[in-house]
Amino acid sequence: MVEQTFIMIKPDGVQRGLIAEIISRFEKKGFTLRAMRLMTVDKSFAETHYQDLSSKPFFAGLVSYIMSGPVVAMVWEGKNVIATGRLLIGATNPAQSAPGTIRGDLAIDIGRNVIHGSDSAESAKAEINLWFPEGTCEWKSAMHSWINE
Repeated sequence: MVEQTFIMIKPDGVQRGLIAEIISRFEKKGFTLRAMRLMTVDKSFAETHYQDLSSKPFFAGLVSYIMSGPVVAMVWEGKNVIATGRLLIGATNPAQSAPGTIRGDLAIDIGRNVIHGSDSAESAKAEINLWFPEGTCEWKSAMHSWINE
């Protein structure tokens, strides 16, 4: 099933120069980039993005952290991109992420785990609508038929 997901490179990933490495992993897998922007996040936007975690004790720290530097917000498209994207990313806690995953290879601390990815079709739709209300870029790669049946 072709679907879209929201992926965000967090401030630690941007500050560490991991943007190209992370994008490369999604491109090499065969997914299509539909939207991307580098931006800083204000408090209201951060609280809206993380509203499902607002009752958690770490919410204020999470909001503060996501505002601490620029992020790269992206929309990726492909067959089963939500589930496969989560596999590429690895477990939330990098210590539990398998080698070969983004977090398994590039992160150590759960509070600096480099990347965020939608965990369901519902959250992907909501996050894409929040971060890209103007929509995404529709195009077809010349490699599409070499990646997909």
